[in-house]
Amino acid sequence: MPAKNEFLCILPDKPGMMAKRLEVRPQHLEGIKPLVEAGSVVAGGAMLDKHPAEGESMSFQGSMMMVLAETKEEAEALIKNDIYTKSGVWDLDKAQIIPNCQFVQPKHQYTQDLIMPSNESQPQAGNNAVLRNINPSYTGFDHIRWYVGNARQAATYFVAQFGFNIVAYRGPETGSHLSCSYVVTNGNARFVFTAPITSPNNTWDKRASGADRQQLDEIHAHLTKHGDGVKDIAFAVDDVTGVWEHAVQHGAISIQEPKLLKDQSGEVRSATIQTYGDTAHTLINRSAYQGIFLPGYQAVSGQDRLNDLLPEIDVIEIDHCVGNQGWDGLDSIVKYYEDALNFHRYWTVDDKDMCSEYSAMRSIVMASPNEVIKMPMNEPATGLKKSQIEEFVEYYNGPGCQHIAFRTPNILQAVENLTTRGVTFLSVPETYYANMRTRLASANITLAEDINLLQKYNILIDFDEGGYLLQIFTKHVVDRPTVFLEIIQRENFDGFGAGNFKSLFEAFERDQEMRGNL
Repeated sequence: MPAKNEFLCILPDKPGMMAKRLEVRPQHLEGIKPLVEAGSVVAGGAMLDKHPAEGESMSFQGSMMMVLAETKEEAEALIKNDIYTKSGVWDLDKAQIIPNCQFVQPKHQYTQDLIMPSNESQPQAGNNAVLRNINPSYTGFDHIRWYVGNARQAATYFVAQFGFNIVAYRGPETGSHLSCSYVVTNGNARFVFTAPITSPNNTWDKRASGADRQQLDEIHAHLTKHGDGVKDIAFAVDDVTGVWEHAVQHGAISIQEPKLLKDQSGEVRSATIQTYGDTAHTLINRSAYQGIFLPGYQAVSGQDRLNDLLPEIDVIEIDHCVGNQGWDGLDSIVKYYEDALNFHRYWTVDDKDMCSEYSAMRSIVMASPNEVIKMPMNEPATGLKKSQIEEFVEYYNGPGCQHIAFRTPNILQAVENLTTRGVTFLSVPETYYANMRTRLASANITLAEDINLLQKYNILIDFDEGGYLLQIFTKHVVDRPTVFLEIIQRENFDGFGAGNFKSLFEAFERDQEMRGNL
């Protein structure tokens, strides 16, 4: 008999459903009772933004339930059978059903004042937080490691064009005799560029360890197969061993078991697992480390003079990293993230919505349980001509990281300054903005930014009733038509620009046609 699994069900209400919720609430509670007695529902309650003050009525945001089931489909069926679903209270399109969750004792308490945790605070133990913090292990992106042919030049490119600073170095001077690495940062975004400094058949340098030689071979193989590209998307986590153990027990291939790295600045715990293609995820906890990056790296003092002369690029953090898969590769990698890393489907769109006249793709955004890490995944779909996803997979020789998005507080200033530094972006036709003006007016949406300036800089717009995002995409930043970057500004909008996909596809297709690859 299959083992039961605990599924955390986060069930937001549709707007304007408070009266209906209160009307059918007695039926909901009556229907829950036998499920609690049977052990199918082990905890739950209503979600509030805050506890109401004395005399203030409660404002429900939705519900949470911990469901014990053999499969996700079984948990979904239980939710669909609830009166809140049947009466239209719960918005199942935005619901999350997250496996492998845990909760605080006591069990079997169906509460009615469960506070949904905000980004600033974590739920407290007790009646208002039956559920344990939603998998607290993930705390964000730690760094992105690239394998490149020349690490110094790659680092300097990001200094010159994107306003990064070189902060750390590893090479022969620090005991690394076969490869060198430069660490660059802007805001909380951190890139590491690693390159070989000798040929793979080097036998004369006896100082290198077996692990160093293995990495040298790996770098050369990566460059031959993929060209310059992302090797490792590292996650900052609280519990390296716990996340690694769960991943390996649920199908992940381990590259490096948990280990402790030490120097005079403290210690870092890390482990590495394989993900799509030749890409990896290193899990890092650096909470006990005061050094500039990792043991084995030395700090680089002073700022590059270019940044004294050129306008600043204000990057807050890495917003998301996108992985392209081959034909029919999307569903299996989504299941991998669900099973091995406890990620859930945050956002989904099919080829009917993500297409142009000539090409199409499917996309699913995977998110960590606490949604601080988001990883969109794409696969090509059948179209009249070759899609940008197909082109990537062909030139990259397999799945890989297609682009990294930087979040900025002021995209107009960022794009103006990036343009001054020489960054080139995809162009958008004037018809896009004529249509956008009509859509914004029809929806009664007002942007804080001047749409004429957004048009001038080819910045795309997407919105809903709650907010909007602004985004722009660079042209490829490597020689092969593979990796590019995105600049994004979010104004109370957590989507991924679904309204822009047709325009974005057409922009890529114009460049593909110039390369003869459409």
